[in-house]
Amino acid sequence: MDKFIMKSTISIYMVGLFFMVVLWVPLTFAGHDYGQAMSKGILFYEAQRSGYLPSTQRVTWRSHSGLTDVGGYYDAGDNVKFGLPMAFTITTMSWSVIEYGRQIANNGELANTLEAIKWGTDYLIKAHPEPNVLYGEVGDGNTDHYCWQRPEDMTTDRTAYRIDPSRPGSDLAGETAAAMAAASIVFHRHNPSYANELLTHARQLFDFADKYRGKYDSSITVAQKYYRSVSGYADELLWAAAWLYKATNDEYYLNYLGKNGESLGGTGWGMTEFGWDVKYAGVQVLVSKFLMQGKGGAYRSVFQKYQQKAEYFMCSCLGKGSRNVQKTPGGLIYRQRWNNMQFVTSASFLLTVYSDYLSSSHSSMQCSGMNVPPSELFSTAKSQVDYILGDNPRATSYMVGYGNNYPQQVHHRASSIVSYKANPTFVACRQGYATWYGRKASDPNVLTGATVGGPDAYDNFADERDNYEQTEPATYNNAPLIGVLARLTGHSGYSQLLPVEIPDVKPVSPKPTPAPQAKPTPKPKAKRTPKPKAKPVHAPASSSAPIAIKQEKTSSWVFRGRTYYRYSATVTNKSTKPVRHMQLSIKGLHGPIYGLTKYGNTYIFPAWVNSLPAGKSLEFVYIHASTPASVSVSAYTFA
Repeated sequence: MDKFIMKSTISIYMVGLFFMVVLWVPLTFAGHDYGQAMSKGILFYEAQRSGYLPSTQRVTWRSHSGLTDVGGYYDAGDNVKFGLPMAFTITTMSWSVIEYGRQIANNGELANTLEAIKWGTDYLIKAHPEPNVLYGEVGDGNTDHYCWQRPEDMTTDRTAYRIDPSRPGSDLAGETAAAMAAASIVFHRHNPSYANELLTHARQLFDFADKYRGKYDSSITVAQKYYRSVSGYADELLWAAAWLYKATNDEYYLNYLGKNGESLGGTGWGMTEFGWDVKYAGVQVLVSKFLMQGKGGAYRSVFQKYQQKAEYFMCSCLGKGSRNVQKTPGGLIYRQRWNNMQFVTSASFLLTVYSDYLSSSHSSMQCSGMNVPPSELFSTAKSQVDYILGDNPRATSYMVGYGNNYPQQVHHRASSIVSYKANPTFVACRQGYATWYGRKASDPNVLTGATVGGPDAYDNFADERDNYEQTEPATYNNAPLIGVLARLTGHSGYSQLLPVEIPDVKPVSPKPTPAPQAKPTPKPKAKRTPKPKAKPVHAPASSSAPIAIKQEKTSSWVFRGRTYYRYSATVTNKSTKPVRHMQLSIKGLHGPIYGLTKYGNTYIFPAWVNSLPAGKSLEFVYIHASTPASVSVSAYTFA
């Protein structure tokens, strides 16, 4: 990234002031093809790859580069590999799959997304050769920015910088632990041995971050001009603990969140931004989910404080809080001049998942004493994505290759210089500036799917290569956007509070990248072949009873030689009155259960359900290596 202090300061007490009144009459826009935008957003990562490229590489104008750097991603338009934003990219891309893997799969992109995540985690594994050693940067921005070269030609310094007990970096180690923990959830079903390897690294890195505390940019000082850790490391410690709890169900990490919520700022900081440096809002949303799932336990009151701060963030994005985010006249969330879009996509993702969490728990929230339904959060997220895709005063798509009016002069070394495959003639360090950087013409290679920095505070945008604040893309712009785009393709009404079930991966055949069309043709959605389902297993409850129970085996997998089954159970109130105080007896259960609360020897409604209305159903799931458990109703009353 080509800015000296490429970091936002934390906006804890700053309020953006708008003294200019602008009247904007919106244009009429056609609906967007969110599936196509999602596919392009995933493809972008193949243009950012470092190392030996595989035979399945779809961005064919790129070639092998950085062959001594063992893979990973270039962060933006330069050729440096910065560990902190790369790890955040992997964390948020994994979170996108965890929440919306079904939609990604329905659009035929799950295999490509998992490959994009694994390209990052393979590198992070190699960057962590010992429990208390982590390499956090390859190359340095100063020498890199002196040159304008293709990655395939780069002659700049490739020194690898590390943290260790004598030179700690809790923020870097914590974020990398979060990335590996989140990715382990993604690969748990399809590659369990790899998931376990990731978890081993995640646990070690968390212990390293917690034991040897310090800011990483005090140890890797060359990162200070580009990715300064302004927020410190406290948020990353909580962030890593939250992801490790989500990945392992180990109470140690849940207790860590409870015991350290106040001292590390999780219950105190009310945020208006979320990104690669400031993780508090993300932690607060994750802990809110744990609370809604009934996992608060002894720390319920502490977790409620996390949730209050999560909703502070939501209210600020809606413009209904005590301190709100600034927005452009066209309605775009605006945080800073350089790469503002990173804050737009990350905020949109948190709005989207929190909306779904509230819907799944049949809840709403309040802003300044006024009730806010989940749909309002989601519509706000949608408006931000629609702005990115072209519904804005300039009618410009800020995703390269989407629509017919998108940036042509992207601040990106590889896309702005003729492809190495088309012309392998060496491009020297300063020659790139003389020949290609100042060239007032479209990029020779279209950086399909790249989300650039975007417009200024007044919706103005200059499509010029040297305008790095607005035309440079970044990996962490796209990662949360993928999740929102996936969600915008549809939702089948399933509960976001139930355990994650990553769908089957279909093989993806290598194919060349299609050239962007003036009028893009929507990509046909892949048809999923339904898996054979087991016949429904009914619990001992007659069809004439007021409460009916149906069980169904929804998936199975083999782990360490043992076959595990996921069962979905639906409890339906067939009466004409609401059912309250229902107790279920479950016998022969040999694994975890989700969606119910343990009550003595029985199970009752989860914390977010007070009653079961007439004609409505409640779903819960459990996992064990056995035949279906015996589920029956032992008690209930009518309201």
